[in-house]
Amino acid sequence: MRIISFNANGIRSAASKGFLEWFRAQDADVLCIQETKAQEAQLSDPMFRPDGHHCFYRDASTKKGYSGVAIYSKREPDQVITSLGWAPFDEEGRYIEARFGNLSVVSFYIPSGSSGDLRQGFKFEVMEWLRPILDQWLHSGRDYVLCGDWNIVRSALDIKNWKSNQKNSGCLPEERDWLNAVCADHGQATDLASGRGWADAYRVLHPTGEDYTWWSNRGAARANNVGWRIDYQFVSPGLRDRLQGCSIYRDERFSDHAPFCVDYAT
Repeated sequence: MRIISFNANGIRSAASKGFLEWFRAQDADVLCIQETKAQEAQLSDPMFRPDGHHCFYRDASTKKGYSGVAIYSKREPDQVITSLGWAPFDEEGRYIEARFGNLSVVSFYIPSGSSGDLRQGFKFEVMEWLRPILDQWLHSGRDYVLCGDWNIVRSALDIKNWKSNQKNSGCLPEERDWLNAVCADHGQATDLASGRGWADAYRVLHPTGEDYTWWSNRGAARANNVGWRIDYQFVSPGLRDRLQGCSIYRDERFSDHAPFCVDYAT
C-alpha cells in the first residue's frame, strides 16, 4: 500500500506544473492533499479525477481560495468524515478522513502562525484542542495514518537553520514539545497511557536522516536545500511494523512543498 501526502499550495497550480501526471505514475493507493486553494466546483475537469480515483474534498467555507484538503483513493472508502466538531478549524478546510475497514487515512493541514500573533494564537488553540482527539484515536482500536502539513519541525534534524529559527513559528520550543509529546520515536517503547504512541514514518525509517519537505520561495532556499521537514505521515502503533520505505520527491517542483510517499506492507 502506497500513501502520498502533498501540500499543493494550490491544486490547480500544481496540476499546471505536471503534478497529476507524476501522480498517475506512482501507483498510489491514497493521496492526501493540503492547500487545494479551490472550491470543489472548480475541480470538475476530468484531469482532477485521475485514473478513476475516488476524490473527496473539504473546502474552506469561510474564505474561498484558501486552505482546503482532499483525499484521492483507488478504493472507494466506506466512510468519509470532514468535521471534527470545532467550527473555527473545520470551516477553514483543514481535516478530511477516509475510512477503509479498520484503517483511517487523514489529510490534515495544521495552521501556520508565521503571519503574526493572531494566527500563532489560533495555532496554539488548535494544538490544545487537537491533543485529546489524537489520544482518543490512539485508544480507539483503529489503525490511523495521519498525513499532512503540520507546520512544525520536530528537531534540529528537520530544519537547516536550527539556531536562527528558535523564535520563528514552526520551530518554537512549545510547538516542538507539543508534537514530540504525541510521538513515539524510533526505538522508544510505545506508551499509550501517556499518548506517546504516534510513529513518525520518516523518522522510524531514517533515524538520523536530514531531509526536508518545504523550502521558502525566498532566495535560493530550494536550490541550496535550506529547508524544513514539516510534512508527515504519523501512524498508530499497529502500523509501525508495516512501514517498508519512504521517499521525498524533489526532482520536479510542483509546489513549495515536495510530495512525501510511504510504502506499507499489507
